[in-house]
Parts: sequence; C-alpha cells; structure tokens
Amino acid sequence: MSEDILKPLTLAGRHARLEPLSAAHAEGLRAATRDGELWRLWYTAVPSPDGMAAEIERRLSLHGAGTMLPFTVFDATGRIVGMSTFMNIDRVHRRVEIGSTWYAASAQRGPLNTECKRMLLTHAFETLGCIAVEFRTHRLNQASRRAIERLGAQLDGILRNHQRSADGSLRDTAVYSITADEWPTIKTHLQWLLDKPRT
Repeated sequence: MSEDILKPLTLAGRHARLEPLSAAHAEGLRAATRDGELWRLWYTAVPSPDGMAAEIERRLSLHGAGTMLPFTVFDATGRIVGMSTFMNIDRVHRRVEIGSTWYAASAQRGPLNTECKRMLLTHAFETLGCIAVEFRTHRLNQASRRAIERLGAQLDGILRNHQRSADGSLRDTAVYSITADEWPTIKTHLQWLLDKPRT
C-alpha cells in the first residue's frame, strides 16, 4: 500500500456516488443529518447541523495527517445523503477500516449502502491491495451490526470499554472484518444483493 491510498477519488455506481469530502458540501450534509435527526442517537456519532462545519474540518485535517480518506455520499439523484471514510490506515500491514459512515434516514434500508460498500471494498482489495478491511460499531447499535453482517463481514470480537461516547458512557466496540481471500465470494454476494428484484 502506497501514499496513493490518500489520493482523493470519485467512485460511482447506479445507486450511489462517493466524492472527495469538501467544505462546499456542508449545506447538503446539514440537510442530510436533519433527515431523521441522526445526531440524537446516543449509540453513534453523527454530526449535528450546527457541528457539520467542524466535522468536515476534522475529517479533512485527518486526511492531511495521512490517517483518513473522507467521502461525501450522493444518491442516484445527485442529492447529498451522508459521509463515509477509509480510516485507521495501516500501510505496514495493508489494512484499512471503512467507518465514520452515516446516511440520511430516507437513504437507509435500500441499495445505497450496499453499493457504497461494494465500491469501497473493491478499491481497497483490488487497487490498494489490502489484506483485510475492518468495520467497527457500538456493540448495541443493532441496525449497524445487521448492515455489516449483511455484507458478509465476520465478527472478530468485542473490544470492551474501548472508548467513551459523546455522552460520557463507555462504549464496547464490535469489530468485524472481510479478508482478501474472502473478497471474491463477498463481491459476488454484494452484486447479487444489488441485482435481485426489490419487493
């Protein structure tokens, strides 16, 4: 894995587009986070409308420090619906985490997340040569855990008292991963999920 992992890029599919995060996306991201008032969920960290500019600045600063590649997520209509990142980049062992992801409520429970993850995983394994990609979430965030498991990721374990949440409570973190040898089968599974008829 080289410095190219930090090179901003756009990934596009039928249902979603991932563009390099920009301060110019702030208003669209504020509207997206108002859709479902996601910042009120105690078990996850989603920026509030008032905190969006600071969150964009934080993510861009981490990109500058070489530890994160942040994206803005657009739906098929071109509407901004959320954020995602490559983070916790380990160049020595060629591992990354896909995380700090959130979507507007109206963009959830459809093909958008599946396609975003397929595009990010394809880039991680097939362009960056990663040996594994991690996903992490609060142990009690059942919706997030179901979405990760639906991708085909395996639970590696629970990091107990891993960190403090915004409200001061201690968070147990569920750690999942997909390995390079699993990727061909997972890729087929994700494409099947995207292609199957919607009921």
